[in-house]
Order: sequence, then C-alpha cells, then structure tokens
Amino acid sequence: MEDFEKKVSISEPETSTMEIQVEDENGSETNRASKTITSLLRRFLAVQQRRALAYARLKRGFEDYMVSGGELAYQQLCSEITLEFNDCSKQVLEMESLFVSPDCCREDLARLLRSVQAQEKEKLHLTATIQVLKKAGRPSERLVSHENCRFRQSTGHECVHIQQITEASGTEEAEADAQYDNALKEAIRGVQHAVIAINEYLEEVRYEIAALAAD
Repeated sequence: MEDFEKKVSISEPETSTMEIQVEDENGSETNRASKTITSLLRRFLAVQQRRALAYARLKRGFEDYMVSGGELAYQQLCSEITLEFNDCSKQVLEMESLFVSPDCCREDLARLLRSVQAQEKEKLHLTATIQVLKKAGRPSERLVSHENCRFRQSTGHECVHIQQITEASGTEEAEADAQYDNALKEAIRGVQHAVIAINEYLEEVRYEIAALAAD
C-alpha cells in the first residue's frame, strides 16, 4: 500500500508539470501566430499607403499633362505607376496566401484582402476612364482639324467644317455631350464608391490589429 501511495504522489506533480508545459507551448504558438498576423496586417497597410501615394502622383502628372500637353512625360509616368500598382498587387496576393497558411489560419483576413484588391482594380479602371474622357474633352468643345480645308487667295480660308456645322441639327451634338457628361459622372461616382469601400475595409484591418494587441 505504501509503495502504491508513493507512486501516486510522485506521478501527480509530473502530470501537472506536463500539462503546464503543453499550455505554455500552446500559448507560445498563439503569440507567434498573433505576431505574424499583426505584422502582415501592418505590411498590408503600408502597401495601401504606397497605392495612395501612387494615385496622388498620377493625379499631379495628369494635371500637368492637361496644361502642358507633354504626352511623352505622361506616358512615362503611366508606365511607372502601372509597375508600382502591379508590385503592390503581387505583395497583397502573397499576404493572402500567408493568411490561409497553417501558421495563421485566417481565411477571413484573406477574404478581406481579396475584397480590397477587387475594389482597387475597379478604382484603377475607372480612374483611367476618367482620364481618357478628360483628355478627349466634351464633343462640342473638341478642336477640329483644318488639314482638309482649302485656301484661296481671293477668298482666303475656306473651312470644310462650316457646311457640316450649319447643316447639323444640333441635336446630335447635344446628345453626344449628354452621353459624355453621364459617362464622366458615372466614372467619378464609381471611384468615390470604391474609395469608401476600401476605407471601410482598412478600418476593419486597424480594428483587427488593435484586437490582437489587446489579447
């Protein structure tokens, strides 16, 4: 009986020690996962800041182009901005894969990043649409080319567009202007909606970072 009691008294602390060690290991793994997730989320916010700076740069470049007409400089800027956005998207895709990995197991955060990516894609597409429309200008305000006009010493410049303008009813031009205005307004509204959606997603990211820090 004494031997049995000794065995029991000895085994109990060993079991308790093992349980404590398991708990410590689980807690350590949880802490590592939280740190990894927090790091990825902060990295994602940094990528979004890069995107914001790229958009600001693109906006300034387009405004300069509309004033100066420097086509080459504007095309070069567009190429650089495209590379920047592509790199940002590549990094976000890498983060998505890390969130669903065994180290994180956060499919919800991967979905959140995918949602942001979709909105960023739509925002970029509509931003390009806006710039194309503004470059073209309203149909009634576009400059006409006089390459095909005639010039006579007796009468001077004989514009071939005069007959077309005077014969046109004006209705087609008004309709073209209306279509242009609607397309521009729709694209601007689309960008605004995308920005609102992206900002809401970023608030979720910041909330998640705060929640992880509080644990």
